[in-house]
Amino acid sequence: MKRVMLYIDDQNMYRGARRTFFPNSYNNLEGQFNPVEMGNIISQRIRPGGSRELVGIRIYTGRPNKHRNRVSYSANRRQCAQWESWGADIYSRPLRYNWSDPNSKGEQKGVDVSLAIDFVAGAIDGWYDVGIIASTDTDLIPALEFVKTRPNLGREIEVVAWREGTSYKRIDVSGGGVWCHQLSRTDYDGILDSTNYVQ
Repeated sequence: MKRVMLYIDDQNMYRGARRTFFPNSYNNLEGQFNPVEMGNIISQRIRPGGSRELVGIRIYTGRPNKHRNRVSYSANRRQCAQWESWGADIYSRPLRYNWSDPNSKGEQKGVDVSLAIDFVAGAIDGWYDVGIIASTDTDLIPALEFVKTRPNLGREIEVVAWREGTSYKRIDVSGGGVWCHQLSRTDYDGILDSTNYVQ
């Protein structure tokens, strides 16, 4: 049985769901999803090469500064606690702010690098047989290429993208060949998280 590890770029997938399924929405809850249920539907779909077992879900996210934005900080902490209670592992990095501008919003920095390093480390150290990245961030392509071009590691790589009709945005390596799990609106509706974490 092949061990599957899912690596989720939280904000990339959240914003991608909003762009794909709720392009005109002002409701921040739309786009939220249950990462464990995402992992379950992906790992259970039949792929060539034998049965699979989901052995881990790793979520990479930015964390607001509690002094700069206490509401967002608290909401992020509650959401991460919920994800952990569902069985996911959380890896957060602090958002970066322009402290000279009191109106500036935090920027996510280092999250994609952290995900990429862990994805490569997982391939080398044998954390998974099938590594799946849920993101459309092209900065993650080198990590995919590293694993793909080292057949001695014996790892398979795949990606996840939201799809509306026949339209979807995804990442791939040079020359193609990386399987993409295309998640439709029906898939999203089955894994949506309608929890309001802002209290």
